[in-house]
Amino acid sequence: MRKGIGVSPGVVVGVVHRVESVLGSLEQEALEDPGQVPAEVERFDQAVAESASELETFVQKVSQELGDNAAEIFKGHLQILNDPALLSKVHELIETKHLTALAALQAVMQSYAAQFARIEQDFFRERMSDVRDVILRIGSHLTRKPAGPHDAAGDCRNGEESVILVAHEILPSQAMSLGELPIAGIVTEVGGSTSHAAILARSRGIPAVSGVDGVMADVGNGDLMIVDGRDGMVILRPDQEATAAYRKVQREFFDIKDRLVANRDLPALSADGTRVELLANINNLADAQASQTVGATGVGLFRTEYLFLTHLDVPGEEEQYEYYRRIILNSPNQTVTIRTLDLGGDKTVPYLGRRSEPNPFMGWRSTRIFFENAKLFITQIRAILRASRHGRVSILFPMITTLEELLHVNTLVKETRDNLRREGVAFGADVKTGVMVEVPAAAICIDAILRETDFISIGSNDLIQYLVAADRDNPKVAHLCEPLNPAIFRLLHTVLSACQRTGTPVTLCGEMAGQPRSVLVLFGMGLRRFSMSPAFIPTIKALLASVTTAQAERYAHHVLQLNTSEEIRSYLTARLHEVSSTLEMLDRA
Repeated sequence: MRKGIGVSPGVVVGVVHRVESVLGSLEQEALEDPGQVPAEVERFDQAVAESASELETFVQKVSQELGDNAAEIFKGHLQILNDPALLSKVHELIETKHLTALAALQAVMQSYAAQFARIEQDFFRERMSDVRDVILRIGSHLTRKPAGPHDAAGDCRNGEESVILVAHEILPSQAMSLGELPIAGIVTEVGGSTSHAAILARSRGIPAVSGVDGVMADVGNGDLMIVDGRDGMVILRPDQEATAAYRKVQREFFDIKDRLVANRDLPALSADGTRVELLANINNLADAQASQTVGATGVGLFRTEYLFLTHLDVPGEEEQYEYYRRIILNSPNQTVTIRTLDLGGDKTVPYLGRRSEPNPFMGWRSTRIFFENAKLFITQIRAILRASRHGRVSILFPMITTLEELLHVNTLVKETRDNLRREGVAFGADVKTGVMVEVPAAAICIDAILRETDFISIGSNDLIQYLVAADRDNPKVAHLCEPLNPAIFRLLHTVLSACQRTGTPVTLCGEMAGQPRSVLVLFGMGLRRFSMSPAFIPTIKALLASVTTAQAERYAHHVLQLNTSEEIRSYLTARLHEVSSTLEMLDRA
């Protein structure tokens, strides 16, 4: 039995499938016949040539879109790709050891990794990331599939057992490529409740646990595992009694979820008739379509960075326009709030280069990147404005810290609108712009921010992380990123009160919006717009139908008087049990 962080509620019993790299394992490393050597060398050289052609295209495109400096990383990758030492090492292993090209390539990567690990200077150690990128690119051409995680679940698509994905970490780009796999549970060694593994799990409504240290060393493909995402419990190779007990809980969990989906066509109303808007957080087209099926009334947060993370080069204006257009047309009521690029932190793309930062979450990220890459920002704004003709679209700016930043962004948007008009390019006439409040400085100075924006969206994930000064993906301190923290509720109360005074529309789009106990308090504070992973919408709709406005207001008033997270958790757990004991299973412990 292992304890981690419950990041997506529910229970599943299934078989383990480990996430491996695109290069796979070394188990099938030798050629069956030495006579295959010349053909294998030729196959490797062809993969190198295809990689070179791809990189040359990227250099040209990125130079056009972002300038020559942004293309430097791809130029560097071309130099690594054409390094005679790398190529000769792979040739030698194929010719003398009779390895497959893939196995030889992996052996060379391991050799380089060992050499770079011995170098003390960070600059040189970080160059290993570039070497790995190049080798993975060659490997992707050898295997004829995009660079990304190995389809570890591919061999069990027709099996009866649920698939539990086990990984050290799931990166943003990997989360997107894993999106179509038949995964019923996720366990990772690192990450917290707002990691990409957690977001992936919640968007699909599957149980997940993060922060299970050392689990990769203890499990193999095919092992039976129990995942309890409510209290962060993982049981490896359970006995018959535990397996039977948890299968029963799993059936109850899915029965409840199936029953709740029936409310999708009902309006979101409290028990006394107060109307609430339940919106969806989405990453891609599939999420937009899924939000239609669960009763969302629109998209409250479209994370555009996932389009960029799944591209090896920068998407141009036409490509972005077409993608945003399809998202809008496939979203509930064709109503979408589009967040501009939120890159940086743990979400990086090669064409913006790599920067070594002691604390990247507090560094060069999100809207801050645009101040050095205005062309990138303007291209995205142009594409969004053009796509806004196809629905009701708002633009949301993340990571705004100061009023000066907001004024600068507003000026860039106005100039972009003016340029489109001069060019005779059609775009939506009534596109609102808003600020994502996720930095404490913006929350504290909310009155000044409200005077310069059309709406507010509270990003509770980062707001909590910054308020408690703890990295939400670090298992050592992730427990501090606790939504049921008195400081969080007091700051949220300040922001909500300011919005109510000025009549400014406000949405909460962080993970708190899908957590029943948090929603009881937020609704009591006057919040009427919640945006969440689509899978949680039926649960929150059922919760609100079970509570009156007056009840929720009493809960909120009482919570604001409490001084510890444990007091708040205990109080709200009791209230949730009173309101709807059935929904307790769908909230984290």
